[in-house]
Amino acid sequence: MNEESSLSGSGAYTTRERAAIIVSCMLGFALDLYDVLIMPFLMSSIQASLDISLAHVASITSLTLAGSVIGGALFGWLGDRIGRKQALQLTLGVFAAGSIASAFAWNYPSLAILRFITGVGLGGEWGAGMVLFNEAWNKDRRGLGSAFIQGSAVLASAGASIVGVWATTSFSLEWGWRIALLTGGAPLVLMIFIRFFMPESKAWLQFDRARKSGLVERTVSTTNTLVLMFRGKLLRISVMCLAWMMAYMFSYYGVVVFMPTLMQKSLAAPPEVVRNISVIASIVGGCSYISMGALNDAFGRRFGALVPGVSWAVMAGCLYLFAHDKYAGSLLGFPMFWTYIAFVIGNSALGVVGTWLSEIYPIEVRSTAVSVVYMAGRGVGSLAPVVVPLAAAAFGGELATGMLVVAPAIVLFLVMTLSLPETRGRELAGVGKRDLGRQAA
Repeated sequence: MNEESSLSGSGAYTTRERAAIIVSCMLGFALDLYDVLIMPFLMSSIQASLDISLAHVASITSLTLAGSVIGGALFGWLGDRIGRKQALQLTLGVFAAGSIASAFAWNYPSLAILRFITGVGLGGEWGAGMVLFNEAWNKDRRGLGSAFIQGSAVLASAGASIVGVWATTSFSLEWGWRIALLTGGAPLVLMIFIRFFMPESKAWLQFDRARKSGLVERTVSTTNTLVLMFRGKLLRISVMCLAWMMAYMFSYYGVVVFMPTLMQKSLAAPPEVVRNISVIASIVGGCSYISMGALNDAFGRRFGALVPGVSWAVMAGCLYLFAHDKYAGSLLGFPMFWTYIAFVIGNSALGVVGTWLSEIYPIEVRSTAVSVVYMAGRGVGSLAPVVVPLAAAAFGGELATGMLVVAPAIVLFLVMTLSLPETRGRELAGVGKRDLGRQAA
């Protein structure tokens, strides 16, 4: 490659363009998570409607997440080859088409295949949108913007519960879950918005021009980006990033899936108390996302993941110490309430992920790497709901003990957080021969 100067200076974005980018990314991530979170509300209806076992219907979510791993690699590669905007539109199209088609499934195999296809679409959305956002956003405020995008998970969670309950209680057994899945076609509207209002990444456009003009060395311009992210100095970085993201996702799913059951069934907390705890935790979690986003812009990406990681360590300690302290009538006196608060504060580490990964990787592999790392982590996270019950059964049948299987993953997350390079303030608008080595250093 030639010097970075030949590829630098990608140009500024207008306020309207930046607004379109962050709105698109927030809605895209919310719709992505909404489609995953709505399935638990539909499981009993699907089971009865299609006359299948609970194990079969439960496997649908795992298949969706498995498809997302493939989609992450596919659309991440496309994002590096044909552009962030085009890849985002394609992934939303597959996502929406799969979700709409799923509503017309007639048996388990058809639903499994269609939800897998939906997962492929889901897999590319986050990476394409997050990379475009970080390449366009002010480098001094990327952390806060990324936190707003990830914080849209609150909208996804609320929307999934509202629509899921409404559809299954307002319509027949046969049509309730189908109508709920039809709402997954909403990304089609977002595609239209993106087509007319959201710009392509100017950094990528500039790199693409340089690639077509022969200014980028041939091995970089022709080698598969999935191979490039594991070549040379990037091999070590990619292994660390994968371990980091897998540890996060395993810890998250190993707790979030089981905490309501632990509080209600094992610790005698009434359903309305568990509901109130969930509402309070959502508010605290949203505030934590925004706060950590601002703080990691001020003190660095490592800080934005380390502080939440420590909160998770506190959560694990409390889970061990207070696993048998039942609800005694006082919310503030219920130890598991504070344990859950520590957990949701720890969740806000996800707010720095998109920005940190985008800053770590050079532009020629950025979309591929960000998508693959995130979705591979999500794939490993999908194993936690299986591992926790097995661990609980192996250690006396106590759910809290089984949940502590996340403790080693939390330690791994903290170690990788301390090991990854600090990138706050890094420019994303250019690439050169030296840049590949520097970003992997």
